[in-house]
Amino acid sequence: MALLEKTLQSIAQSTLKLKSKSWTECLQNRRMVCAILNSHKNLVCLFLCLLVVAPLTAQTQPDDIQFSQSNRTHFIAYGDTRFTDPANTQVANAEARRDLVKAIANAHPEFITFGGDLTYNGGNPADWKVYDSETAVWRENHIPVYPALGNHDLFGDPKINLASYFQHFPEIEHSLYYSVSTGNLLLLTLDSALDETSGAQGDWLKSKLDSLSPGIDFVVIVLHHPPYTSSAEGAFGAGHSARPAEQALARLLEDRQQKMRARIVVFASHVHNYEHFEHGGVPYFVTGGGGAHPYLIQRRPTDLFQGAGVNYHYIDVTVEPGKMVAIMNRLELKNGGAKWTQPETVTIIAPAQTKAAAAK
Repeated sequence: MALLEKTLQSIAQSTLKLKSKSWTECLQNRRMVCAILNSHKNLVCLFLCLLVVAPLTAQTQPDDIQFSQSNRTHFIAYGDTRFTDPANTQVANAEARRDLVKAIANAHPEFITFGGDLTYNGGNPADWKVYDSETAVWRENHIPVYPALGNHDLFGDPKINLASYFQHFPEIEHSLYYSVSTGNLLLLTLDSALDETSGAQGDWLKSKLDSLSPGIDFVVIVLHHPPYTSSAEGAFGAGHSARPAEQALARLLEDRQQKMRARIVVFASHVHNYEHFEHGGVPYFVTGGGGAHPYLIQRRPTDLFQGAGVNYHYIDVTVEPGKMVAIMNRLELKNGGAKWTQPETVTIIAPAQTKAAAAK
């Protein structure tokens, strides 16, 4: 029992200092408690409490990345590339994936925000080697990538796949959720493996939304699972329904939007297609056409984009004072070559600009 008391004291201390502890240390504490409980089964209730106190996904203080002071920004939003062996055509189209990477590099964005599922299996080092090889042009052009975690990035042993993930993106400082800011843009990247509206992440998100500086025109939310989608579980060719957690997030964002001078814009992935919704003054984009096996969806009337078929794509976003323009760049592989079109351009105005125009 003395060993157990010592362990409990250690975990309590680590909990009080949670913002300075890594997820690996929490994992080590959890494994130690498991070993002890094998010989002290009457302490199961205490063990369950410890699971709450020392969660595996605990993270350091969320990183706040100050990217620039400029009020004019150009970035790319997309996701679901599933970097993996190009021979595995069942899970991804390597030709489409490579063409998209090249086109993004040629667009010369200041950064790329990624909605998750970079790899097919985040616990497979070979998949990360494919990522390194196919995206080398981004690093050659000094284009930083700010990712959100997807479910495929978390496949396997968390100690292995998160280590690979953070190794590839040292700028985010081991943060599962974090912010990136420019002069008039605040980007909040969430981890949808955690609840977005409660717990530490929920508190952080609400604090960020409630303490915006007056100069912020746009708050961009990036996450893997979409709050709105026409897709559904069991759909022909596969699909995903919107989950209750992200539906709750949408309610939170739409409530906050009514009180904000900035415009909230959401970019999600997970559904391997392109979708565009607007609810409660918040534009929602699903940008999961990065090369993963495509989902054919029957679009709801509320989807503002009604294009049929496969939509490999990325979204090219420019931000200036009071205005954001998001252009969907669609790739079609036809007759052995890449055909590019721009089937949708969305202009988004900050509420403060809209009110100023109406007052004239």
